[in-house]
Amino acid sequence: MTWEFVLRIFVAALLGGAIGLEREYRAKEAGLRTHFLVALGSALFMVVSAYGFEGAMHTPEHRWDVSRVAAQVVSGIGFIGAGTIIFHKSENVVRGLTTAAGLWVTAAIGLACGGGMYILSIASTFLVLVGLEAFNFILRKFDRHRGANNI
Repeated sequence: MTWEFVLRIFVAALLGGAIGLEREYRAKEAGLRTHFLVALGSALFMVVSAYGFEGAMHTPEHRWDVSRVAAQVVSGIGFIGAGTIIFHKSENVVRGLTTAAGLWVTAAIGLACGGGMYILSIASTFLVLVGLEAFNFILRKFDRHRGANNI
């Protein structure tokens, strides 16, 4: 079973790295290394939570809830994501929301990989990348259209 666990964290790291690579290419606050580590860490927490206490879990006097660690990952990533959000008072704009959301979904993908849900993780990564690229494409189209109307 150890090689299955290694595969889980490896796939999580690759998928997180793919999202991070896109963010790095766009020169965003959190890039390849951050997303790689978030996905890897989330997967590892899930594996440890679900399988790390197997000897203690089968005793009648103890009740273990493996979802508790996953819930704490979500809270912790929320804290990290909040650190990427910046309000620029002079421009009256908020920056970093997409980066925070990207870290949040990367953690979810890592948790899914840690739970052995490879197809769901890959599909989610694909949707994240399509969403980020489609959003970027649409914004560029609007900017060009708006610029043509202002002339």
